[in-house]
Amino acid sequence: MHDNHDSGRACECPRTADLDGDGPAAAGRRRFLRGAGLLGAGLGSAGLGLLGAVPAQAAGPGAAGGTGAEPGKAKQGKGHGRWQPDPDARQFTVVVMPDTQYLFDQDRIHPAPLEASVRYVLDGGVNREDGTDDNIVFLAHLGDVTENGLAVEYAAVSKVFGLLDDAGAAYGVLAGNHDVRSSTDDQRGGTPYLEAFGPARAARTSGYRGSSPDGYNTCHVFRAGGREWMLLSLDWRLSDAGFAWANAVIAAHPKLPVILTTHELAYADDSGRAELSDYGKRLWDRLISGNDQVFLTVNGHYWPPGRTVLKNRAGHDVHVHITNYQDRYYGGAAMVRAYRFDLDRNTIDVSTFSPWIQEIAAEERNTLAAQQAELTSDVDRFSLAVDFDRRFAGFAPVPRRPARRAGDMLVRDTAAYWRFDGGGGDGTAVSAQQVVKDLTGQGNDLLRQSAPGTPDTALTWSSDHHPDQPGHGSLLFRGTRSPVRGGYFQTAPTAPLNRETFDRGFTVEAFCRLPADWDSGQSRWSALLSRWGTAGEAGRSGPGTDAEEPVVTLSLSEAPALQWCVYPLNQTGSSTCWGHQLPLDTWWHVAVVNDGKLSRMYVDGCEVARNPATPAVGLATLGRPWMLGGYSYAGVLDKVFHGYVGDVRIVRRALRVGEFMTA
Repeated sequence: MHDNHDSGRACECPRTADLDGDGPAAAGRRRFLRGAGLLGAGLGSAGLGLLGAVPAQAAGPGAAGGTGAEPGKAKQGKGHGRWQPDPDARQFTVVVMPDTQYLFDQDRIHPAPLEASVRYVLDGGVNREDGTDDNIVFLAHLGDVTENGLAVEYAAVSKVFGLLDDAGAAYGVLAGNHDVRSSTDDQRGGTPYLEAFGPARAARTSGYRGSSPDGYNTCHVFRAGGREWMLLSLDWRLSDAGFAWANAVIAAHPKLPVILTTHELAYADDSGRAELSDYGKRLWDRLISGNDQVFLTVNGHYWPPGRTVLKNRAGHDVHVHITNYQDRYYGGAAMVRAYRFDLDRNTIDVSTFSPWIQEIAAEERNTLAAQQAELTSDVDRFSLAVDFDRRFAGFAPVPRRPARRAGDMLVRDTAAYWRFDGGGGDGTAVSAQQVVKDLTGQGNDLLRQSAPGTPDTALTWSSDHHPDQPGHGSLLFRGTRSPVRGGYFQTAPTAPLNRETFDRGFTVEAFCRLPADWDSGQSRWSALLSRWGTAGEAGRSGPGTDAEEPVVTLSLSEAPALQWCVYPLNQTGSSTCWGHQLPLDTWWHVAVVNDGKLSRMYVDGCEVARNPATPAVGLATLGRPWMLGGYSYAGVLDKVFHGYVGDVRIVRRALRVGEFMTA
């Protein structure tokens, strides 16, 4: 009979009489295995030796066309010492392995695919072409390790998992229905599964934190990406005691994000759309939904694979995935699914493949193996966008960097430093008489200005700021270009900065954020920072010169991309640094550094590509004020910035990245 708990297809559960090899279910399995090339003449439990290749008599994946020809030679992986993933790298991989039961079925024992998957894990997911690795930090088996839950089956499986034990690897195993041959819950008592993968063995694995008293549920904590993560391996049927244990374990680690693995939770239709099974609904209601730390669940049991996203009680996303390939060629060939976390990109890249088949040279794989080396449907290969800091903020908020003293920002040769954390309340208007002091004390104070017809609310104080900004405040400009409206600032007419040429170099830094409503039509070519006076007035007439544009501007293009366009002392035309398109609603730090010869733009401390190679010395000046948030053309105010501006600092020399305000 079948485990038709819901409409999804689940693993076979033969009648008790069929376990001895008699009856229609056993005959059906034999037909399946023989048809897949798994039952060759004389192939028994010793047919595939540990780490051995497929024997010639078993028309395996290396046999051309599945005819029983000599198999291809598997590529050799590196030797295995102690397992040592990088715990602080911001890219790491969690590998899951679903139902391997058809590879361990009474006297039909085929450990080689599982061995290859284990080697892949111990190699760290090394790419044999370029030597890079996936930094694998954990392997989670999803249950139905064996077909019948027999001691002889576990003896073969246990030998393979011994490779992980010898290397000190972090891994978890859980019981599926075939492993325990029972529909009872985790209070069923002793089984061959428990003898093979119970607490005694689990306690020797890296990161083990405990098992439920019955031994069928385990908790591991691994370190990756500079933080700790929990992975729960839960029995296919939790009892009341099991639910209590799992909830207590999560509560005992209140700041850890949790990956929950189990055998049955969700199933999918042929389109890959997943939904909870009846038992899965119990898991959701009694464990997952109420624990915001659970952000990802993975289960096997059913095929086809699928996925969905559910909202928990806190209103946050929980990614629910099914992965199971036992219905495919060679019983799934111990396929694995790699979850490659990239904390810098806020992305989890997911891929599904068979390391065993991939070890065989492509030209020597048989037809069916070639089709299963890697799966690329949208439920087998995909990417998840996860803002990890935001998703985990409810239980593990990232500590805010405290504000830093203004005096600490006054590095040698600082010409001007402005910050906006000492103004009015959040959202209040900046008064017409507002003066923002130059914190260097050199008199480069900023005076409030307005385009005619500008409402008071066009320039306001804000508590929003870049997370690495010294001052915890900013200005919100709500400027437009048609008609020209908005409030801005400019230096006093007698400010020393107005006459500065910076002929020995400079560093200009600013923090900014373009809001989600930023409109290219109204705001393109507006400036964070600019200088009054036109290129024509400064005597510039070289190739590409626009005589009416300002002599210095740090602007936003229509993309929007940052542009530093200036007229140096040693050129008749302009010198321009270009950034890349900036996503909206994100804080950025920009720095333009000139060492007296060349200018370089940096965004968030990273040098951009489009920096000029032509020497650019100093900045042209007509002795007129600088503007913050304003841009002039042909000597008149042409546009006002729309967005947030945080701390701004100008230094009379080139700074290293480690000296920027973000350092």
